Amino acid sequence: MNEPIPVLRAVDGGTAKLMPDVDRDRAWLLTVDGAPQSYVDLDEPTHLEFEYARRLAHVVDRVGDEGAPLDVVHLGGGALTLPRYIAATRPGSRQHVAEADLGLLALVEEHLPLPEGAGITVHGADARQWLEAAPTGSADLVIGDVFGGSRVPAHLTSVEYAREVERVLRQGGCYAANLADGAPFAFLRPQLTTFAAVFEEIALIAEPAVLRGRRFGNVVLVASHAPVDTAGLARRTAADAFPARVEHGAALARFTGDAAVVRDVDAVASPEPPGGAFGIG
Repeated sequence: MNEPIPVLRAVDGGTAKLMPDVDRDRAWLLTVDGAPQSYVDLDEPTHLEFEYARRLAHVVDRVGDEGAPLDVVHLGGGALTLPRYIAATRPGSRQHVAEADLGLLALVEEHLPLPEGAGITVHGADARQWLEAAPTGSADLVIGDVFGGSRVPAHLTSVEYAREVERVLRQGGCYAANLADGAPFAFLRPQLTTFAAVFEEIALIAEPAVLRGRRFGNVVLVASHAPVDTAGLARRTAADAFPARVEHGAALARFTGDAAVVRDVDAVASPEPPGGAFGIG
């Protein structure tokens, strides 16, 4: 049998590359302009290679009853890693994915096709525009994982955006977002303030080295009107290969400080990662 070979293609957001994992059959790493975007194991969709994806999955696992189907909105698609995970762990879930990069969607559809009956509908659309058109109270979970290159777009960082997330969520629903920042956290702290202006419950999942300002990295923001199971999340994240902490309550308030709420008129994208922060060899 022929060994799989890398696939290189120009997409809307740059140059995408699919590289086979030499250690796992039918597993692929997707990069765009050299920045890792997704990792997918077609035979084992519950295998999550990236730590941030595992942390988002821990949030997914704590929503609703264990194993029960969910209505999920994914803002940002990549190679559809988390939609595949949810389809495998929560059969019967109805999932919608908004991904603006049509070239990337075509690449994923061709080389990493979704399984039959997965219950995943992919929309070639801007995440904010799709969200604004989504029905009120239609989702148990909204996941934000949108990066233009290596930066979260500005229009997905404002309080107006947060209110749209709240509108689409059902009572007791949850929002989880993959963000990236480093000290002095000029992007992350205002994000916490912004979502705290809309949701009563806020938590943050991150590696201690990132929170201490020692390096730039991914963090997961969790927001809900209902109590967040921070103890359950803490147990799961602490057991990962790269352990993380769950910050909430007074400690998170101290971290956030007096950062201002972000509005559409003054929103900015997340910072450009320092050289090599997310690069691969």
